[in-house]
Amino acid sequence: MPLTLALPSTQGTLAPYSLVGSRPVRPPAGVRFDRIAYSAAHVVSDPRAAIDPWLQCAIDWDATIAYRRHLWSLGLGVAEAMDTAQRGMGLDWPTSLELIRRSVAAARGVPGALIASGCGTDHLAIDEVRGIDDGIRGYEQQMEAIEATGGRLIVMASRALARVARTPGDYEKVYDRILEQAREPVILHWLGDMFDPALAGYWNGSDAQRAGGRYDVQRAMDTALGIIRAHAGKVDGVKISLLDKDKEIEMRRRLPAGVRMYTGDDFNYAELIAGDGQGTLPNHRASDALLGIFDAIAPAAAAALGELAAGNLQRFHAILGPTVPLSRLIFAAPTRFYKTGVVFMAWLNGRQSHFTMVGGQQSSRSLAHLAEVFRLADAANLLEDPELAVHRMRTLLALHGVED
Repeated sequence: MPLTLALPSTQGTLAPYSLVGSRPVRPPAGVRFDRIAYSAAHVVSDPRAAIDPWLQCAIDWDATIAYRRHLWSLGLGVAEAMDTAQRGMGLDWPTSLELIRRSVAAARGVPGALIASGCGTDHLAIDEVRGIDDGIRGYEQQMEAIEATGGRLIVMASRALARVARTPGDYEKVYDRILEQAREPVILHWLGDMFDPALAGYWNGSDAQRAGGRYDVQRAMDTALGIIRAHAGKVDGVKISLLDKDKEIEMRRRLPAGVRMYTGDDFNYAELIAGDGQGTLPNHRASDALLGIFDAIAPAAAAALGELAAGNLQRFHAILGPTVPLSRLIFAAPTRFYKTGVVFMAWLNGRQSHFTMVGGQQSSRSLAHLAEVFRLADAANLLEDPELAVHRMRTLLALHGVED
């Protein structure tokens, strides 16, 4: 008989739900991809730590590193200490650096493991940042610390820079300085303000905002592309997280040879990774991936990428396509709270023993929202142990006063 439990709806009513999915497809051992695929990885908090969870950060290091080993075992790379790890939403810079140090060390013991780490300016006191030189120094401090661990860089968008940069030329000065100093090619990250409202106006500058102009995405893209072209040898790729597939494709087709487009579009990733075959250069025809949703759908993502590399496009879409509705729900507005859905999935699938988060962020989504995540995860064949998932969903329901 199918597993059944009572789940709440968005109207506040309860209705029986019977599971319909099967266990996730997993890739064969040693699977190979023809795309570079990073999963931005979440952190596992330590619920036993005697701290103020809204103000302090405590990490379960063993469980956190174990999750990274899980991702590597599937052939996925790890994008470390990014927004999926609650960077800037509970995870401070000292803890981020310790996370990077531990993950880079763990990667050395895994043949072929890919890892790149977020480099930003989030250690700066935002109210004390007076100009772009402060932003440059902030980036340089984190760059030096990450490179000292042996890590490669993902240059994250900077709240400090968004606050003080007045023109596109200010962005050019900052990124010129940072890219000139990088030891290895970096990934640039363009994070839209739907993920972080403090990044509004990025690449354009505050003068345009103060003049009452709307955010000019085309001008922002021109600025970013100009920086990339000027330093193409120092840029491995760019991750664009605007949740706008047309803008990603447009930018992809304008990239210089050898610079990858890493899709950050958690709404349209399947078709962007598959590509459209159009463009004058190979890197114009399809996107690689650096996605937060891959944390939540890792086995399916790896299996689908293996099928794509084997030339089985129909099978790729059959595996990955059903995960898109789940991803669209997890990343629904307010998008910055998507991490709750990611951690919820890890808990349902037995990848961690509890559903608590750094900063108490497990409370940022409603019970009705999480119930729908459960339904869509089942429909997408993403519940690794359905009996455990049902038990844990019932535990969460009971905690909220809902018992069937």
